[in-house]
Amino acid sequence: MIENKLPKRKPTRWSEIDYSTEGLYFITICTHQRKQTLATIVREGLAPPVIKLTPCGEIAKQQLSLLQARFPNAHVDTHVIMPNHIHLILHLTKAGGASPSPTVSDIICAFKSLTTRSCNQSYHAGKLFQRSFFDHVIRNGQEYVEISKYVAKNPQTWREDSLYCEDNK
Repeated sequence: MIENKLPKRKPTRWSEIDYSTEGLYFITICTHQRKQTLATIVREGLAPPVIKLTPCGEIAKQQLSLLQARFPNAHVDTHVIMPNHIHLILHLTKAGGASPSPTVSDIICAFKSLTTRSCNQSYHAGKLFQRSFFDHVIRNGQEYVEISKYVAKNPQTWREDSLYCEDNK
């Protein structure tokens, strides 16, 4: 018997959760090699930082807005596009007739694929996102409020963010 020498990948989703059911999901999508290809954070004096989207960041924003048209049971509740990652709260409702219901992975995979394809058609961006994504099932109203605040404050706390790195375009 030939032994497989490839490393085993750990499952990235929680096995006890049905990711096609109604609920709120906090999602983080990182760019490939954490390159700052989606935006820059501009600080001018004492004014709050401003996010300036790159052309690929604009495409990502557009694709986020089109998700609900593609997946009627999916709504992007809030989001922020940062230089090397995107945070969003995805709200899944009961699927109206879709069988089987699309999962969080189906929706995020479609978003990443369509965004990458559009960026490559226009800007030859190459690989845009890292494999997979990070998720957290929001369990109650308090978590929802805390995560919403975190998403909203992300530009102000960019330099303290665990995903922060010096410009590496």
